This record gives sequence, C-alpha cells and structure tokens, in this order.
Amino acid sequence: MKPKVFVTRKGLDKIAPDDYREMEKECELEVFSSDRIIEKSELMKGVKGKDGVLISVGDPFFDKDIIEAGSNLKVISTIGVAFSHIDIETASAKGIPVTNSPSQDIASAVAEATWALLLAVTKRIVEGDNDVRAGRFHGWGPADYIGADIPECTLGIVGFGRIGRNVAKLGKGWDLRILYTDEIPADEKTEKELNVKRVPLETTLKEADFITLHVPLIPGKTHHLIGERELSMMKPTAYLVNVARGPVVDEKALVKCLKERRIAGAALDVFENEPELSEGLADLDNVVLCPHLASATWRARKSYVSLAIQNMLAGVRGKTPPNQVNELK
Repeated sequence: MKPKVFVTRKGLDKIAPDDYREMEKECELEVFSSDRIIEKSELMKGVKGKDGVLISVGDPFFDKDIIEAGSNLKVISTIGVAFSHIDIETASAKGIPVTNSPSQDIASAVAEATWALLLAVTKRIVEGDNDVRAGRFHGWGPADYIGADIPECTLGIVGFGRIGRNVAKLGKGWDLRILYTDEIPADEKTEKELNVKRVPLETTLKEADFITLHVPLIPGKTHHLIGERELSMMKPTAYLVNVARGPVVDEKALVKCLKERRIAGAALDVFENEPELSEGLADLDNVVLCPHLASATWRARKSYVSLAIQNMLAGVRGKTPPNQVNELK
C-alpha cells in the first residue's frame, strides 16, 4: 500500500517536476486545490490518516491539535528554511521528524532581494514609479526624489548566517563599512574576507545607515527584536530592511516611527500578521512593501521544493530525513 501524503499547496509539480513525479509515483497524494491559504480546520481534516504532510510557512501554525489529528504522521516536511510555524515540542514528543529545506540557492536569492529592497527604498524607486503612473511626474527637478548615497556609509547586518554573509559579499563593491550582529561570531577568515566587524545590536542600531534583518523567529528571543526602543536608537537618516520574519519587527511601532519620520524609511518583504498589514502601513510613502518574494527565483524555489519533497519521501520510507531539525524523544 502506498503511503498517503497531504500537500497544502498546489503548483509544486511546475516548480520541481522531477521530484514531484517521484512523489506522485510512490505516494497517494491529496493536494489542497484552492488558491487561498488553507484554514486550520481544513488542515486538520487533510492530515487525518496521512503518513506525511508537505506544508509551507504561510500555512496556519501546525499546532498540537493538528499534530494529534494526524495520528499516523511519520514526517512533517515544510517548504523553506523557517520552521517556527510548527509545534516542534509536540512533534518531537510524538516521535515525528520535522524537516526544513535550506539551500545556498535560497540564501543567494534572498541576499539579492535584500539589496533590491535596500536600493528601492533609498533611491525612492517605488515612490517615483507610482508618481509616473499616476501622472504626477511633470518633468525633472533638481530637488525631486532625493534619496540616500550608498558608498562610504555603514551597513548593519543582523543575523550573520548564510543570507547575512551573502548580503555582505554583495556589499563589497559599495565601499561600505559593514557591521554584523550575531550570537555566534564568524571565523576570522570569513570576517577578513568579507571585511566585517561583529558588534552588539545596540552598536549596529546606532551606527548603521542601512540595517538588514536575517534572523530566525524564535519565541521569547527574536520576537519584536526591533521594537520602539530599538527603532529610537537608529539614525533619523537610516533605513530598515526586513527579509527575515514579520514578527521580528514590532510593526505598529514601525508604523509610528515612519509616520513621525524618526527614520528615513523601511522595506519589508514579510509582515507581522501576514498577509494582513498593520493599520496605516500601506498609506506611507517611505516604506516599500513586497509580498514575501525574496526567494522567488526559479533556481531557489526549485531547490527548496525539491529538498522538501525528498525530506518527506525519506520520512514515509522510514528513513531519517536529510534535513531533520528536531531531536525525537
């Protein structure tokens, strides 16, 4: 009898067709066919009697109720690097492997998008595009759309894993001073190659002209890592870019800060209550808003969908998945 697998997102066959066909051949698939995000009740129904489940970071929190509804689960495989949307403690207690799908292709894509967002907000690209489309551009003026200079400024990178390091690597051509904040210091060779210096978060906030966020969402640790207090430390000319997780930033505090022009601007690819926005955020002209697209290149998406499928297949085969993130009790 084929193992039964529930998939919460359609379209994976177009992203990683070879891996999908392998899964389709080996497993009995049930795919949630709607274009909208699956609801918790539908997810609970979907996992019943299933051996494996393939989920995504945008799905409802995979909590104790859902895990208990999927009493036959042998693996919970998520598409993407993050796994904060899964109740790891409950899954581990029930002996269910949880897997993620990290890849260097994702790190590269997100780092590229980080720079795209930084340039978009500092050069006022989106604001200018909106004005042109709305007929508000009436000709060049010397004082129009003045943004920030990049060279000889300070870049602050919060979270110096693979993505943060790629951001630093891409920043080498800008003649920047680069600071980074991370609990774990990079090795001396990496720091020398990338010309970076490790400093406390407060130093990064106070001294950086551009701050990019690349930390995982860890309850009680990085939730609201950037709040009212931290925003008040930033220069009034500074910019904040978040490509990490929405709740890393206190969005209401950020809206207030941007409204009062206490920092120059922000660019967000993720939101605290995604896909909902905090009141007033969409009305601001000093923020660039993107729909969680930082990893959206064909190479990156194929890479992590492929990894997620292979993790899931290993789990239903009774093997240890290559990207298991939890220790089983």
